Amino acid sequence: MSILIAGSLAGEAEPARGPLRVCRDNPRYFAEPGGKVVYLSGAHTWSNFKDMGASDPPAKFDYQGYLDFLVQRHHNFIRLWTWELTKYGDGTTDSMLYTAPFPWPRTGPGEALDGKPKFDLSKLEQSYFDRLRARAMAAGKRGIYVSIMLFEGWGLQFATAPWRWDGHPFHGSNNSNGIDGDPDGDGKGLAVDTLEIPAITRIQEAYVRKVIDSVNDLDNVLYEISNEAGPYSTEWQYHMIRFIKEYEGRKPKQHPVGMTFQYQGGSNQALFDSPADWISPNPDAPDGYSYQENPPPADGGKVILSDTDHLWGIGGNQAWVWKSFCRGLNPLFMDPYLHDTFYRDYAGKLDPKWDPIRNSLGYSRRFAGRMDLAKTRPAGELASSGYCLANPGREYLVYLPEGGSVSVDLSAASGELAVEWFNLTTGEGASASPVTGGAKRELTAPFAGDAVLYLRPI
Repeated sequence: MSILIAGSLAGEAEPARGPLRVCRDNPRYFAEPGGKVVYLSGAHTWSNFKDMGASDPPAKFDYQGYLDFLVQRHHNFIRLWTWELTKYGDGTTDSMLYTAPFPWPRTGPGEALDGKPKFDLSKLEQSYFDRLRARAMAAGKRGIYVSIMLFEGWGLQFATAPWRWDGHPFHGSNNSNGIDGDPDGDGKGLAVDTLEIPAITRIQEAYVRKVIDSVNDLDNVLYEISNEAGPYSTEWQYHMIRFIKEYEGRKPKQHPVGMTFQYQGGSNQALFDSPADWISPNPDAPDGYSYQENPPPADGGKVILSDTDHLWGIGGNQAWVWKSFCRGLNPLFMDPYLHDTFYRDYAGKLDPKWDPIRNSLGYSRRFAGRMDLAKTRPAGELASSGYCLANPGREYLVYLPEGGSVSVDLSAASGELAVEWFNLTTGEGASASPVTGGAKRELTAPFAGDAVLYLRPI
């Protein structure tokens, strides 16, 4: 019996190589410039770029400690979160969340609604972009790809009034440039995530250009237009995707651009129809599938980064990781990390409740590194469990959600195949007697609980 545990995956990872491109041979994944497939999996958290907390200014986030946490679990991808409001109402009158820093300087003249100097939207705050570059670089040195979140749409819709729109730099009372992102006066400001106000679009484009100028030379960068801006934002997001591609097209490097689920009320079809390279869907899927419980097989139309943030908010389990992996998806976890919840309690320690999903993200990446993903496809029809990622005849990875026995169709294989079982509960791997190809074979896990089976020619 061989032992494989999360701790054994610790240590310094090789630097991330890129920029990534959609893999030509298997467009379910990205690939390095040399063609090696990169399977993305990782745990992101809300304050990993902008500091966020109940004090003003918010406490500094321990970014190096966070990178240690990721490397120890063999993760290789995070979303770098941004927040657009200076302060957020979280459902009570005496509890607020504050965020910093911002891409525009607060130099006035005049005082904003939060009592601080107004933003000057005609200028950009260099220290913001220095932080962005430094954090992307630090992650890349440790083998971690970062998706730079450019805009954030959840707060404008769902933070508690008045501190949703009242905290936005584009509120007419919060900037010294005469910019008002709420022309109809409904107190929501959702027009900032549309093309309705050309002056705001120009300010946003200047900001995006500065982001690109700051990180274009880095290999580990991807872009995400906005977190959970609603369906009203579709044409604006499409515009920003095309804007990034056009602007980067004149620069030395080009990076993948993503579009994530439009909460609330958006459709996955809008994501698939977009000019984005990668997407993160909501739970809905056709033909009895669900990105939560029974993910549809990826067809390569888009690289899919299936993110628990858009499926549960905070949720998921180790079964979801393996079901997603076997269906050609790249799984991501919205991790509370050192917080009990997004809004309130700072626990200062990891909740072990989420360790199984954290560990499985790393375990699945370990298997991905052993497989020739350029040649694999979701092949649920080859396993009675319905979950199989295979290059028929060459290698098979099978997930057994209920453990026990599984029938695997090895008709395409000849000769003997090595049999390796992996216990997700204990992190232990075990070899078994070889199996002969050429027909369906039944194999039984040597332990209780859900299991992973890996077959390859001897």
